[in-house]
Order: sequence, then C-alpha cells, then structure tokens
Amino acid sequence: MGDVALLSLEIKVVFGVALSGSGFTFIKNWAEFAADPHAVAVLRLLEAGLKAADPEAAVRRCVRLVDSRLHVCDAEFDLREYEEVVVVGAGKASGAMAKALEGVLGDAISCGFVIVPKDVAARLKLKRIKLWGADHPLPSERGVEGAARIAELLESGHERRLVIALFSGGGSALMPLPAEGITLEEKRRTTELLLRCGASIDEVNAVRKHISRLKGGQLAKLAYPATVAALMLSDVVGDRLDVIASGPTAPDTSTYADALRVLKKYGIHDFVPESVLRRLERGARGELPETPKPGDRIFERVHNFVIASNRTSLRAMADEARSMGLNPLILTSMLEGEARHVGRVVAAVCKEVRLSGEPVRRPAAILAGGETTVTVVGRGRGGRNQELALSAAIAIKGLEGVRIASMGSDGIDGVTDAAGALVSGETCARAESMGLDPEEFLAENNSYEFFKEVGGHIYTGYTGTNVNDFVVCLVA
Repeated sequence: MGDVALLSLEIKVVFGVALSGSGFTFIKNWAEFAADPHAVAVLRLLEAGLKAADPEAAVRRCVRLVDSRLHVCDAEFDLREYEEVVVVGAGKASGAMAKALEGVLGDAISCGFVIVPKDVAARLKLKRIKLWGADHPLPSERGVEGAARIAELLESGHERRLVIALFSGGGSALMPLPAEGITLEEKRRTTELLLRCGASIDEVNAVRKHISRLKGGQLAKLAYPATVAALMLSDVVGDRLDVIASGPTAPDTSTYADALRVLKKYGIHDFVPESVLRRLERGARGELPETPKPGDRIFERVHNFVIASNRTSLRAMADEARSMGLNPLILTSMLEGEARHVGRVVAAVCKEVRLSGEPVRRPAAILAGGETTVTVVGRGRGGRNQELALSAAIAIKGLEGVRIASMGSDGIDGVTDAAGALVSGETCARAESMGLDPEEFLAENNSYEFFKEVGGHIYTGYTGTNVNDFVVCLVA
C-alpha cells in the first residue's frame, strides 16, 4: 500500500471515527486501539456488522405498514383481509424484535405473547405484546408454561387471523413444550444423552422434534388455517429454516423411524426415558401423527423470512469497507471447524493477499463468518474467537500491515467477559518481550489470559443479537 493511500486511510479512520469516538455503539473499548488506525478500521467494520444484526433495526428494515398493507421483505399482507393480528415468538433477541414490530403496527396488533429471557422481560414492557420471562440456556418449567400459553393461543386460530411469529437464537430452549406423556426432565435427559454421544445437530433435532409439541413445523400446524408470517434472526450457519429455533414454522423431513435409528446408532436405545422410547416406537408404527412434511397444505399459508443473518452483517461490513477505501472480499458466512485450524487458514489468506494481491487487491478487508469449535485439551480459559485470534497471531508473527479480529456477535465468547480479540504481526513479539510463550497459551486453551496480559481483547457486553461469529482481516 502506498504512502498516499495509507495516509488517506488513516485520515478516514482516525479523524472520522477514532478521535471523535463517533460510530462506536457496541464496542466499548475502542479507545484502547486508537493509536493503531488499522485496528480501528477493523473495529469499525465489526461495528457495522453488529448494527446490521441489531434485531430492532432488522425488523424496521424489513417490515413496513403502508395504509392497510403490511410489507414484510418481498411479501405483502392486506390487513383488511384479517380480523385479528396475533404475535407469538421466542428467543434471546425476540423481545427487541417485538418492540420494533409494535412500533410499526401499533394498535393493529390484537394481542401477542413472546417468550424471552427473564432479564429482558423485567426491563422491557410493551403495550400490545406480553413478554414472558423464562430461563436460558437450560429449559425450565417457566418456559414450558409460556410455550403452553402460545399453543393455547394458536389452537383457537381461523382463516381470518394473521399470526406474526418472531424467532431468534435461544428460541428452542425458551419454548420447550414436551409432547404429551413426556416431562421436561425426560426430554432434557434425552437431549443430553444425544449430545454426550456425539450426535449431529440433524440427529439431535430428529429426536427432539418428535418428542415436542411445537418444534419441527408443529407450531405452524397448530396455527392452521391462519396465515403465518415468521420473522427470524438466524444464529444457524447456512440459515436453515428447519434448524433456527428447531424449525417451529418449517417442514420437517425427519420421521419417527429416523429418530429411533439415531438412538440405535449411538447405543442409547436402552438408556433414554421409557416415555420417550415408547412415543418414538408408537410413532414409527403409525399410531401417532407425523410432524408436518414438505408439501403439507399447512405450509401454503406459511411465509418464512430470515430478516438478519451472518451474511446480512458481512454485506454491511463490505459496504462499510468500500466507504473507507478498502477492497472487500467476503470469504464465507459458513466457517466451521476447529478454531485454531481456521485461524491458521485465515492467516494464510492474509499472507497471500499481502504477498501477491490475490484473491483481492490491497488495501483489503477480508470478511468471514460462521461458528467454529474448540476441542478443550488444556486447563486454560478462553473462547472459540479468542482461540482463533491467538492461532492467527502466531501464524502472522512479524508480518506488517495485517490485522485480524474474531468476535462473537452476541458479545460473549466462551465463559469470559470478552467478545473476542484483535491481533497483528506484532502481537506475539509483544508477548515474548513480556516473557510469555503464545504457543504454550494456545496449547492450554488459555487464550483469555493471553490477551488479558498482552492486550487485544474486544469488549462489547451482551449485544442483544446473535448471528454467529465475525472474522475481519485488514491487509494494508
């Protein structure tokens, strides 16, 4: 990058953002990076991604009321055709979504019931929509009670009712309504067994949907023949409708027989609660109705909309990068795999751009998202984003003009108070000058303590949204 271009970038970043502090709503400790204009540029991109994922902003962006016509994304609903508008939902961000929706529709909403975390219900009161506080991440009887209220409300549906459903991350745990004859504890024990034996998310859902009353399209079935417009804030890699909040308004392709096969595959057939096994066996024999499948007539009246996702944020970050004079490249919104391995791959891309200008010209903003994992082998403290950043720091040691950040869009990385971390080619040298060995911290899964000592943590607090993780790289 030439001196003139670098100076131009520094003027845009430092004088436009850092010195005034404008533009930073979410990132609390931006000033710690103010002496490094490239780091501030990365934080500015992260901020743009967080703003795009804000649930209230997402609803206002996608939902408009013009006279009697309700516009939701590319669909239109004439409210004169409905006798009532009912709002339901569940999720960590669904309270903010409900607030924004009430701001758009006002008294056009007949009633509403949305399940949110207890702290959200305590501080947010709405006029037309009841916010019901329940427990997360562990389902509780409070959540069961709220889910039963939603089921009761939907069962009284008719053709001239419009149901607007609001779902976001955490919706599955906040709206846990076990099938008849199964207790919450029995359902929870079954899920724990599946997770402990290494079942995939699809395998877990195949079982979970068949021992639940609302998951796997069954909420839509209860609402039928009402029209359903479901607004979703996606925390799922790939934005699969059948996985977001366990797919309450999406067709389910799995069967009772599939669920039984999962139990047998992992050898837990004899360990799940008897009530669960009995229900799955009855369903496989055709004695119980299946979850609604693709092509079921109920879905003719169901409209699903993903109003914000990781890709939404990546696009917003790309727009912000262009406004800063950077050349953006969106790598993927579907990052998965071991965090430390992904960190090395991201670092390798940065090295290639720095060396050859491929696959994007400098100054470049390389953007990615998704959700990695950490296999814990040490006794340290950290999170997947901090581990990715530490791994990347080791890989770019001594490389000039590169900054790499990884953060959770919910503001929480592992069991720590940090959202993630930002590193440069100087990070490891700084650690070594303090007598610290970055490789040792990585081996112990101790990324939090590393950044606490060396610096580089990103702090936001809980952001109120969740669209997975962001990885932002700047190559000058």
